[in-house]
Amino acid sequence: MSSSQYETYEAYGPNAGYPPPPAPDGFDVHSAQTLVSGELGRVGARGAGDAPGAGGASGAHGAESVSGAYSAGSASGAYAAGSASGAYGDTYAPAYEGRGAAEGALPRQAGRGVAEGAREEGVGAGVGRRGARRRRARYAERSDSTVRRLLPQALVVAFLAGGTTAFVAKDKAVELSVDGKPRTLHTFADDVTELLAQQGIDVGAHDVVAPAPGTALASGDEVAVRYGRPVRLTLDGTRREVWTTAHTVQGALDQLGVRAEGAYMSVSRSQPIGRAGLALDVRTERAVTVMADGRASTVRTNAATVREVVEEAGVTLRGEDTTSVPGDSFPRDGQTVTVLRVTGSEEVREEAIPFKVERRDDPSLFKGTEVVEQAGQPGVRRVTYALRTVNGVRQQPRKTDSEVVREPRTQVVRVGTKPLPTSVQGADGLNWHGLAACESGGRPNAVDPSGTYGGLYQFDTRTWHSLGGSGRPQDATAQEQTFRAKKLYVRRGASPWPHCGARLHG
Repeated sequence: MSSSQYETYEAYGPNAGYPPPPAPDGFDVHSAQTLVSGELGRVGARGAGDAPGAGGASGAHGAESVSGAYSAGSASGAYAAGSASGAYGDTYAPAYEGRGAAEGALPRQAGRGVAEGAREEGVGAGVGRRGARRRRARYAERSDSTVRRLLPQALVVAFLAGGTTAFVAKDKAVELSVDGKPRTLHTFADDVTELLAQQGIDVGAHDVVAPAPGTALASGDEVAVRYGRPVRLTLDGTRREVWTTAHTVQGALDQLGVRAEGAYMSVSRSQPIGRAGLALDVRTERAVTVMADGRASTVRTNAATVREVVEEAGVTLRGEDTTSVPGDSFPRDGQTVTVLRVTGSEEVREEAIPFKVERRDDPSLFKGTEVVEQAGQPGVRRVTYALRTVNGVRQQPRKTDSEVVREPRTQVVRVGTKPLPTSVQGADGLNWHGLAACESGGRPNAVDPSGTYGGLYQFDTRTWHSLGGSGRPQDATAQEQTFRAKKLYVRRGASPWPHCGARLHG
């Protein structure tokens, strides 16, 4: 074996630069004994092949030569002596030292090899000890270099291992259920709010999240999200909007506490409720008592109107028959409805329409004097009344129709605005109060039984007009009547009052 070949073998073959793997039970396959034994075997085989008398074997028959060498060694005591004296303790020799020594020590002939075996053994032992020391020094240097080279790599691996441990520790396996659809996912979220944000789930005021947003998360937790759905509920005639997280109508009724047994519903109980919601009309079962023709019957119903309840009770409404509550009203639980049997007729009456009075100022009349220029006339209206008898009792007539037969005529009255004179010369000092008391009892509007004379002083109409009066004397004021009476006295004296004229001087 050449020196370069031996050095390659010494550097552990193709794995140069790395320490050799340990053999089983701690045995080093590259120990000094093993390497020297192998080299001596090869040298001995070559020597035995070259030696005369060894069977003339060439190098091609190394196996047989080796066998012969070991046999010769054993016979001559070379290997036996080595074994007894510890020749296998440290027999390693480098190639550049051991080649010449080994070849010089080995005999060309079998006889010389046997004779000089002991000397070669001693030389080989010394050389082996020096080689072992060099090998150990080189191995120590390679080990130290290897440690320095691998230390940074070990630190990087340790750092990555620590980061991976922290990474794995932050990961959580969480079950997320959205509207009843569960799925398991891995997340680094710290709480429920972060988890919902990562999954793009927006929740509103009517949505339910359990556990509540902000609750810390741990691996194995379950988070449930149920979306709220608007329901436009009409319950027993009362309309309102409610929110539910149920997916079906039946679930919504259960959440809202609505008694559904025997109830009417506008949609099926299994109808799903979408995110947009739905309109739901529910009429629960109620007990209603119907009184008709002296009998009472109680029915359980989910009817929408009182009229439907009466029909369910087997009562027929005829003609003007009605109920004590409006027929289109919603029946309430425990309500009593009375059926009213109505019979009736009509009555036509004529009624007067009062006339209006129009007053007009007249400067030709003294103040306080009013003259009816156009007498008013009432109008006539024809009114129709319904006469009803309810359950045998006559009711107050009810007006059903009205028609004007004649329009009323307005009364026109002239009102005097002329100032009255203060006196009439020749008649101011007379007892006019006594005369009025005698003629009319002191009443300005007095009229005699024949209707010819009127007023305080019982003027006839012709005389009254001749004195400047207008209209009827009994319609004028007491002051004007006294003024006209004084003028009449100046003209004719006391003769117009033949029975009471004497009172003027009394």
